Amino acid sequence: MNLTSVDIREVSKHYEEVLALDSISFRVNRGELFGLIGPDGAGKTSLFRILTTLLLPDEGTATVEGFDVDGDFREIRKITGYMPGRFSLYQDLTVEENLAFYATVFGTTVEENYDLIKDIYIQIEPFRKRRAGKLSGGMKQKLALSCALIHKPRVLILDEPTTGVDAVSRKEFWEMLIRLKGADLTILVSTPYMDEAELCDRVALLQDGKLLSVNTPAKIKEKYPQQLWALRAENMYNLKNDLAVYDDTRSVFLFGQDLHVTLKQAGGPEKLQAWLEKMGHKQIYIEAIQPGVEDCFMELMSKEEQKRG
Repeated sequence: MNLTSVDIREVSKHYEEVLALDSISFRVNRGELFGLIGPDGAGKTSLFRILTTLLLPDEGTATVEGFDVDGDFREIRKITGYMPGRFSLYQDLTVEENLAFYATVFGTTVEENYDLIKDIYIQIEPFRKRRAGKLSGGMKQKLALSCALIHKPRVLILDEPTTGVDAVSRKEFWEMLIRLKGADLTILVSTPYMDEAELCDRVALLQDGKLLSVNTPAKIKEKYPQQLWALRAENMYNLKNDLAVYDDTRSVFLFGQDLHVTLKQAGGPEKLQAWLEKMGHKQIYIEAIQPGVEDCFMELMSKEEQKRG
């Protein structure tokens, strides 16, 4: 039995002089919740547009449930639900009119597949007579997801679905995705938010069209090569500037209220503490911490930049 849902092999895409995707290869297993993680311009949307047959790769091949993106576009569009990054439903149609329209396009009805969208749709049903353009960001998101699911796709592709919505709506959306995933539905979701990577079964980390890593979030974090330290002091601005010129600093990045720091020599926090005190810093806090996916991404990105020289 073939357990591969999406198979991407050496896919590259150019836009004139810009290399958007550089020999990307990975597989997504059937029933996975798979995350494509990276900042704006990493190549996430280009890859999703290839998988949904809206773009052709310049090099390489890609298949969705065994169908080739080049020759089998009709079959792929029947079995794929796609939610683009920008809200793309009909703004002048009501909630229920949009849903009915998309069901009709795919030769089905809302009633036939209502069980699949029920948990999502009941949250927007009180607004079913409201025009889509008048919905809040979170409600638009739920309507778009309902429309992407109404034909019971085998693969659901979501391009940055939580960008620009509030924290509560983000949390609710991911709870919905976790409930949806399973043997009958493979989910690919892209996001620039590293904390959302932790919610995926596996993730691919992308930067400037290059694939940095593909693995489970836990295994990506296990491979972090250094001891990581969280630092705080009374004056964070001066602390970051001083750490940037400290001889033993290997890397320093701002993460929320802390600075995440790696040192060239293992076991060097005592020396660092003494140096910071000498530099006049007060209320110094140094603690060993475990890396997150974002720490790993920054580490892999730094290594890639070093390769390029």
